[in-house]
Amino acid sequence: MLASLLCLCALLAWLRGARWQAVAWFLLALLAKEEVAAFPLVLLLLHAKERRARPPIVAMCALSLAAGIRVIWAVAVTPGAPAGLNAGISPWHYFVAQGTVIWRYLRLLAVPWGFTVDPEIAVPPAWLGLAAWLALAALVALTWKRKAGPWILVGLLLLLPSSSLFPAADLAADRRMYLPLLAFAAAFCSTMVGRLKPALPAIVLALAAVSFARTQVWMSDESLWREAVERAPGKVRPKIHLARDVPAAEGLQLLEAARVLAPEDPRVATETGKILLAQGQAAAALGQFGRALALNPRDAANYNNRGAALAALGQTDAARQDFQRALQLDPSLVSARQNFQALQAR
Repeated sequence: MLASLLCLCALLAWLRGARWQAVAWFLLALLAKEEVAAFPLVLLLLHAKERRARPPIVAMCALSLAAGIRVIWAVAVTPGAPAGLNAGISPWHYFVAQGTVIWRYLRLLAVPWGFTVDPEIAVPPAWLGLAAWLALAALVALTWKRKAGPWILVGLLLLLPSSSLFPAADLAADRRMYLPLLAFAAAFCSTMVGRLKPALPAIVLALAAVSFARTQVWMSDESLWREAVERAPGKVRPKIHLARDVPAAEGLQLLEAARVLAPEDPRVATETGKILLAQGQAAAALGQFGRALALNPRDAANYNNRGAALAALGQTDAARQDFQRALQLDPSLVSARQNFQALQAR
């Protein structure tokens, strides 16, 4: 959201003629979220023939390139980063999936029903994903000479950093549409508002009702993740989040269902251990934390969690070693430092 806001500030400065001020705003937007990296391509599309516009656009492109290189480096050296080589999906399969995902985004713009905080998206067959990409290209070609055409292309360009080849664990995320909404809204307004004017009151009432219904879901963590579990029964993450907000017995049932879905996911063992430790079952929690550590030995939090269970069982020397190992892997892990200091004080 912050990156989208700062990009709009860059656009406003650009339209006012303050081109280098726009570059500064865009730099701030990139520092907020690198997904706005395609913004210079939009300006290039709009001002390709204007020579004075080229130097600031080139500067923005250089900033985007630097941000992209940094992202590739960061996900390569960060354990458990949900992108790049750690995303669990190849660039080709991610690209194939994004064709259908973008059509889902557009469908939700037209019929805003079916939102969930963590949608369950499957990788489609290659022919279907490629057909979806071809359909997007056909949409741009068929509308190019109309007012909406260039804006549709702009919206798709703004989606490219997050919805093309660079893989991420989340195949779809509605937040990726925040900035492209500017272009898609312009496309809609340029073609449909006049035609739909008689029905606008009814449309506004329908959208208000949808907004009210969504607000009720987002009123609490429990209702948010309970809906996600219902709408994405095959996903692990909603079950893990809901387990944190319900009574321990229900939480353990959710985590058992998650373990069946993903027996090699260390997050399930970690959350199970946390619930057991909070219930005073330190020995059972130790087994779960040990399993999480075996599945992901590079995660400092796993050492910290096992150390907490060992400390609860009175095994202070072993706990101290785990806290120290956690801090070696991640010196900024505050909980490990606090646990270590508390153990030293005792």
